[in-house]
Amino acid sequence: MIEREKLTLAVKTVDDKRAEDIVILNMKGVSLIADYFVICHGGSDRQVQAIANELKDKASEQGINVKRMEGYDEARWILIDLGDVIVHVFHKEERGYYNLERLWGDASRENVSELLQA
Repeated sequence: MIEREKLTLAVKTVDDKRAEDIVILNMKGVSLIADYFVICHGGSDRQVQAIANELKDKASEQGINVKRMEGYDEARWILIDLGDVIVHVFHKEERGYYNLERLWGDASRENVSELLQA
């Protein structure tokens, strides 16, 4: 599966689980970690875990290897590594504290609505 398809799958999946304030950062040329970061949050521990579980399940169904998932038990910031796409699912209270959008401020943003319509 190509990275754009992974990105679309990730964005649609987190949106289906009602993740809030979805942001996509294009990390190409900015970081060697991944090509894209998807950042979103949920309003409770259960919702954060539900978003992460759904993404892991959908990725597996599509044959995408989930390289690792960290932070699941605490449910404050779960990182789901899909290789060239990394999804950060925050608890609402934690997202503002870490503020990845500002930390990676030199990364351009992708249009979320465009991917949701794909």
